[in-house]
Amino acid sequence: MTGGREERPLTQNIRPGEEPLDIETYLRAGGYAALRKSLGGMTPEEVIHEVTASNLRGRGGAGFPTGKKWSLQPADVDARARKYLVVNADEMEPGTFKDRLLMEGDPHQLVEGTVVSAFAIQASVAYIFLRGEYTLAAQRLQRAIDEARAKGYLGKNIMGSGFDLELHLHRSAGRYICGDETAMLTALEGNRAIPRAKPPYPQISGLWGKPTVVNNVETLANVPHIVNRGADWFRGLARGEDGGTKIYGASGRVKHPGAWELPMGTTIREILEEHAGGMRDGYAFRALLPGGASTQFLVEQHLDVAMDFTSVEKAGSRLGTGTMIIVDDRTCPVGLLHNLQHFFAQESCGWCTPCRDGLPWVERLLAAIDAGQGEMRDLEILEMHTDFLGPGKTFCALAPGAMEPLESGLKCFRGDFERHIQLKRCPWR
Repeated sequence: MTGGREERPLTQNIRPGEEPLDIETYLRAGGYAALRKSLGGMTPEEVIHEVTASNLRGRGGAGFPTGKKWSLQPADVDARARKYLVVNADEMEPGTFKDRLLMEGDPHQLVEGTVVSAFAIQASVAYIFLRGEYTLAAQRLQRAIDEARAKGYLGKNIMGSGFDLELHLHRSAGRYICGDETAMLTALEGNRAIPRAKPPYPQISGLWGKPTVVNNVETLANVPHIVNRGADWFRGLARGEDGGTKIYGASGRVKHPGAWELPMGTTIREILEEHAGGMRDGYAFRALLPGGASTQFLVEQHLDVAMDFTSVEKAGSRLGTGTMIIVDDRTCPVGLLHNLQHFFAQESCGWCTPCRDGLPWVERLLAAIDAGQGEMRDLEILEMHTDFLGPGKTFCALAPGAMEPLESGLKCFRGDFERHIQLKRCPWR
């Protein structure tokens, strides 16, 4: 999580194995300075300008420029009392655990980032939409919220600024579909988590039909540091055009699976070999999913690709959450893809036909191939599905995301699929 001389603002207060900083210790470490600075002498427009200039892009997966998203909210006086900020803390992307690290390790950082961000967009109510299974994060976040409220950093007339904010922790019942911001808002309203048609976008008509901004945990955790030290400093942390640091992760058969805060643009090779310690003895690298399960496979020729939004996209995948799933030479890629598609199929909300019916069909075909009961024509049917369930063919991005590892897997591991069919069994068993 730490090491070297590079700055790591997001994880500087995190002490593995220890309790997170309480509010008094957080204050002594410089905490809530951004809150005092923004509410004490900056206008909301100045905060938005600083975040925009920092090149902070959303850390939830899509990478949309944060300042631009904020600026899309209506600025009329009547709307100001009815705006919402929702923190996406649902984190159900397979292979992803970066937000959990931040919430459990430094909850006050997220609380401060939420208040400053709510001030910037003039939201009067904020919600942290938390994955229900994150019980420790819930306890620590609620304690941080209570401590902040007792200090006057939440509630009415914060620090005498005239700005009011109520912050609520909402423990979600869960569902992967809540990664879609509109489905999350529907769930937050107490309804079945189903995505909404866009436009209108949440910034215009979101929670209960009011202007709403949804941001990821890691995104908002960056905001206090940008306000404190400026956009130029934040851009200087990165190795490319995308500003700041990034919490990268690696899971799979590596020697040291985990998460590390590194400059945005750190290469895959450095993350894998220096921070994750390389592959375990007896295993060799074969491929990886760079940003969670819903991204396309990259292979050995891509190890020197910089892990930023533009570079990974040019390599044929997406940065996503920046948490890599490493595939070794002793793992059956057909079984791996079957497991992933099983997850996506059961997490479909069932709202649109291609996703509701297409994903279970894909899962059944992969199950048959994995069990040695597949036929060569099944590969053509799977390829057809990567188009039928692709971008623009479904109501939201769940099914297109599920097709990314399948489409690339059919190309990268074609021989493995064919051997399953020819041998009528899995060669790894």
